Amino acid sequence: MTTELLYEFLQRLTKSEALPLSTIEQLAAWTLADELSAKAFGITPENAIQVLEWRSHLFHTIYPDLIQFCQTKGIKGHSAFLDNLWNLWLPLAMQLANHRQQLERPLIQGILGGQGTGKTTLAAILTLILKHLGYQTLSLSLDDLYKTYPERLALQQQDPRLIWRGPPGTHDIELGIKVLDQLRRQQEKPNLQSEIYNLKSIAVPRFDKSAWGGAGDRAEPEMVENIDIVLFEGWFVGVHPIDPSAFDNPPPPILTADDRTFARDVNAKLQDYLPLWQRLDSLILLLPTDYRLSQQWRRQAEQQMMAKGKSGMSDQTVNLFVEYFWKSIHPELFIQPMARNSNWVDLVVEINRDRSIALVYKPSDRLP
Repeated sequence: MTTELLYEFLQRLTKSEALPLSTIEQLAAWTLADELSAKAFGITPENAIQVLEWRSHLFHTIYPDLIQFCQTKGIKGHSAFLDNLWNLWLPLAMQLANHRQQLERPLIQGILGGQGTGKTTLAAILTLILKHLGYQTLSLSLDDLYKTYPERLALQQQDPRLIWRGPPGTHDIELGIKVLDQLRRQQEKPNLQSEIYNLKSIAVPRFDKSAWGGAGDRAEPEMVENIDIVLFEGWFVGVHPIDPSAFDNPPPPILTADDRTFARDVNAKLQDYLPLWQRLDSLILLLPTDYRLSQQWRRQAEQQMMAKGKSGMSDQTVNLFVEYFWKSIHPELFIQPMARNSNWVDLVVEINRDRSIALVYKPSDRLP
């Protein structure tokens, strides 16, 4: 089956046309041909017909709401939208729902991805699909765990290298652990031995990036109840410290002795985040085929904001901004190796330059 034929089938679904069994069989054969993706989503020759019939039904059910969402968010490209919906968003949502059902408690799903990889969009679309499946989902960003503005000012005085918020050390880790523990235990039966039990309402931290002239500060928390699935996303969610010897001959832009010292210091601070990562039940990695695409995508985003009359960073400022984060956690040293580590990452989604999906796989199934 060609991509054009798949698009034709999906177009029929958008018009409320039920697909005949022969078409479902074609879709099954096409899906199984992508062995990595099929294994990642648990699709086998035995269950393919049943899975794709259910996916077709779900596609038809949620399509109008997703179209409205994309129009609201300004997401363009109908063909790419249908492809992502069929090949990633729907099977991933179905997988999360199944995982949640097996756990019999709230699921904490981590999403790791650099700037421009679509973490926020993915979380929003998954939330919409999961609602149709009967699950209440909460999106939580690593940004929501930033320390308060006064705390970060004091931190910057102690370490002037923290010129931007974001690197390890600028987050309230204990707050994150407390909130995730509360969310995980929210639906447990009362346990008088625990300080956290039978919680009806939980205060989830939120961060206002516009406060203090763009420096940002903690906002009023959001009160939530009965959360089934937490989508916890961030640019280094789940990232572990690496061997400090990696900074003896690091890639650019880690160039100077001061750069190497900063990278080693940040690497050491990642150790403090491991208890937070231990609360994750699963981790998805959104991986650009070239990590430098993040810089290009961020420039495009800033240009689009300025075209709408909003404030945005110049291309030069964006380059410096992104390079600052590469100096702290370089994708080549930290992120790319995680795509081959099945102990930390459960699913990898490789993203092309045009933001289309290149590959979807489990690290354990990827050939060296």
